[in-house]
Amino acid sequence: MTSKLLVIVITLVSLATPGLAQDRDQPSARSQERITREVRHELLMLPWFGVFDNIAFKVDGSTVTLLGQVVRPSLKSDAQSAVKHIEGVENVDNQIEVLPTSPMDDRLRLELYRAIYGYPALEKYALGVQKPIRIIVKNGRVTLEGVVDNEGDKNFAGMRANGVPGIFSVTNNLHVESSK
Repeated sequence: MTSKLLVIVITLVSLATPGLAQDRDQPSARSQERITREVRHELLMLPWFGVFDNIAFKVDGSTVTLLGQVVRPSLKSDAQSAVKHIEGVENVDNQIEVLPTSPMDDRLRLELYRAIYGYPALEKYALGVQKPIRIIVKNGRVTLEGVVDNEGDKNFAGMRANGVPGIFSVTNNLHVESSK
């Protein structure tokens, strides 16, 4: 008799507590914000996450989708491992692409780094551990990802990348940070 009473009380409490039953099925907006913050933090803290890698993510309920490109296969699995341990994350869809190994692409990466981050107008972006301009090279094709302060910096980065010999194409996906 006591066990039946206990079950009824627990059910009444869970129904009377707003959002408790909802959190079991679908995380609340506040929970999604927390998951987003924690995923971002965990990805930025990955030890081998560098300027030649681009990792993005989407949070949809309790599912995190990882996107982007990385140079090292271990970084793909490290990203998944870091994210799957976050409270509230039940599924991780790892769609990160591992870029092919290529000595030519490695040479281009170094030359692009020097051309972009060594240019006086763009040197400010070289400060800090996580570089805001990501340089993705795949089979001689370059994609610039990340955020810059203004349209001029975006154009400078694209022009500097286009000036590196041996590149087949440059796609400039840099976003201009909106001023607050």
